[in-house]
Amino acid sequence: MSVLHDEATVVDLHNDLILLVDHFDHRGRPDYFADFWLPELRTGGVDVQVLPICIEEQFQSEGALRRTLLLVERIHALAQQHPQVAVCLTGAEVAQATAAGRIALIIALEGAHGIGQDPELIGTMQRVGVRIASLAHLGRTHLADGSGLDDSSRGGLTPQGIEVLTEMERAGIVFDLSHLGVAGVDDVLSRATRPLLATHSACRAVTDIHRNLADQQIKAIADLGGVIGVAAAIPPFIDPDQPTAARVVDHIEHLASIATIDAVALGPDFVDDYYNEVFGGWMVIPGVDQPSLDSDIRRPSDLPKITHELAARGFSDADIRKVLGENALRVLDQVMGIPGR
Repeated sequence: MSVLHDEATVVDLHNDLILLVDHFDHRGRPDYFADFWLPELRTGGVDVQVLPICIEEQFQSEGALRRTLLLVERIHALAQQHPQVAVCLTGAEVAQATAAGRIALIIALEGAHGIGQDPELIGTMQRVGVRIASLAHLGRTHLADGSGLDDSSRGGLTPQGIEVLTEMERAGIVFDLSHLGVAGVDDVLSRATRPLLATHSACRAVTDIHRNLADQQIKAIADLGGVIGVAAAIPPFIDPDQPTAARVVDHIEHLASIATIDAVALGPDFVDDYYNEVFGGWMVIPGVDQPSLDSDIRRPSDLPKITHELAARGFSDADIRKVLGENALRVLDQVMGIPGR
């Protein structure tokens, strides 16, 4: 690991590791986090880890709320079991944890299936520790349409989705644009009053798929003070033919050219192990060709490759620190966990 990477605060805005931890826990391997993920996070220099709760298809109905709360509890139990990590509810708690050498964990909802069509449950999620949320995943929810559906249908936020956005801003939960369809992104950007995140996306101008953001969306996110986390570990988002660290930095360079370096962060989306373990390979993502190559960025321990490539291209140390974590921390500190702020 480079000295710069080691000294910087590294924030990963999206890692589905809790699904794999839960999977192995039910199969007689109860400390998979300590066996695999904790060493990976340490080797990769990760100081702040966002843990999204993604609800598998079999739970996406009446079982969604129960599954959401079980995974929230699993994250809290993880922190109780391992003093090296801490669930953090405010920016101040993140700063305290990282200063003490602990990895700060932030709970997120990916798709918010557990909310159903009841915006008042945002208050419940805030109380149990959720601090980031998106409203859709790989399809339609009661709140919004996800990317991958026919964008000509112009399905944006539903009335309940609009109310959820308002409740999230009131409750100090950061809105996550990743996975929303075009109309939903436009709806949020026209209504949001606080900085927001696209936790794991990339640039459509560099790689033209529906999950990536168009330049005008990138600019609008930046105008709100928001940040885009580059989904460095997903080959189709970065480059289906050459998913290299160099191509990841191509996306970073494009983001910086459209929105300045202050809008760039990392949200790798390390799901390769989960898909291979649970599905025997990559799951089908609507509208996205399945990868045939391994990415240069497959594990947290690969993150220093991005720092190396940024330095090789002449990015200043100050700008590299922004990309690695300072930009994401700014948004989290401004919004997270302080109702009524």
